[in-house]
Amino acid sequence: QGKFTLLRDTRTDGSFLVHHFLSFYLRAGCKVCFLALLQSFSHYNIVAQKLGVSLAAARERGQLVFLEGLKSCLDLLFGEETEEEQTGQPSPLQFISESASNLKALFDFVQTSLTPTSGDSWKGPVLLVDDLSVLLSLGAAPVAVLDFIHYCRVAVCSQLKGNIVVLVHSNEDSEDEENELVVNSLCHHSDLILWVEGLATGFCKDVHGEIKIIKRVSLELRAEQDHVQIYQYKIQDKNVTFFARGLSAAVL
Repeated sequence: QGKFTLLRDTRTDGSFLVHHFLSFYLRAGCKVCFLALLQSFSHYNIVAQKLGVSLAAARERGQLVFLEGLKSCLDLLFGEETEEEQTGQPSPLQFISESASNLKALFDFVQTSLTPTSGDSWKGPVLLVDDLSVLLSLGAAPVAVLDFIHYCRVAVCSQLKGNIVVLVHSNEDSEDEENELVVNSLCHHSDLILWVEGLATGFCKDVHGEIKIIKRVSLELRAEQDHVQIYQYKIQDKNVTFFARGLSAAVL
């Protein structure tokens, strides 16, 4: 509880980790607020069904609060009323149509979604973001994005004793300085980093990439180095196989 997990991908797609955490927390009986900025609800629902979870059922019983970023953006850009505006609330992505990149409305949405009510029996609140880099593409300033994450950490991790899982895309050779600034800042504040990278040698049918698991011991102010484990992985239809480097089934 109270942990911040950063999912980082470079030269590959790390969304399989988002699907894992989403189904994992829903099965565990946690209240989940999912800021889905990259794909539609039906996309996540189809993948979740393969993993044995129904997002539609979770949303109906109030366990899952789902923000469909693609739809909200279109509604704002083309002047249509969003679901929130119909109930008198500002749209969580209100900053798109304003001159100042203020993510307060998005934070208010998260806080309202995860603050427990008297009838709640969920085990703990979880904020899941896929993916944070999209906010920069929509015009939010790096400082505004980092402020948003900071406030979410205080509200979700410190006050509500919940967890936050955030996916960011990164490319160390990229000229997108704003994105790299956000990624590097988040790395310094994370309790756990799952860094997925494509193979340096290129595409391989039996090994889809490499994952670096970094447990941030240094955050706890001990005089120890962070624990780093490196595995390779292969994504299958309903699960992912992990193995030590050079020990894939194709090699053995």
